[in-house]
Amino acid sequence: MRVGVGSTNPVKCAATESALTDFPGTVVESVAVESGVSEQPVGERETVAGAENRARNVLDAGDYDLGVGLEGGVADVEGTDGLFLIMWAAATDGERVGHGAGPRLRLPESIAGRVRDGEELGPVMDDVLDMENVAKKQGAAGALTGHVIDREGALKQALAGALGPFVTELYD
Repeated sequence: MRVGVGSTNPVKCAATESALTDFPGTVVESVAVESGVSEQPVGERETVAGAENRARNVLDAGDYDLGVGLEGGVADVEGTDGLFLIMWAAATDGERVGHGAGPRLRLPESIAGRVRDGEELGPVMDDVLDMENVAKKQGAAGALTGHVIDREGALKQALAGALGPFVTELYD
């Protein structure tokens, strides 16, 4: 099976490869596509749309059996206080679309305030951690959990949920 992941970010590609390790013969390729949403998606709706757009745009970009889109965003979560890091995945074969979500991680107020003021989470995390390209490494997920999980693991979890309709007959 040939799978295109709608990103050139090595963490998103590694998460996709990791989620598909139990499927021999699967080849995962990185495909630069547009998400069609803002650089910093805000809310569940925009983050899901970004993942779906990436997955569909992958299929339009090449001859793939499955398109995968992974999108991180921030959102207020009903019933809680604070702003949360959220992750959504979408997978499509052109007919069906599967969705899955990763963990929700509350942002410290010092970071949430900057994001609410219009800054993108990735550069804020780079600044706070005094690192470059945190999003291509541990991600905010790694920093926020003391490395209990990292961005790759969180995205793998989201994608595992999105793959449900393609790996089990329970959705038919």
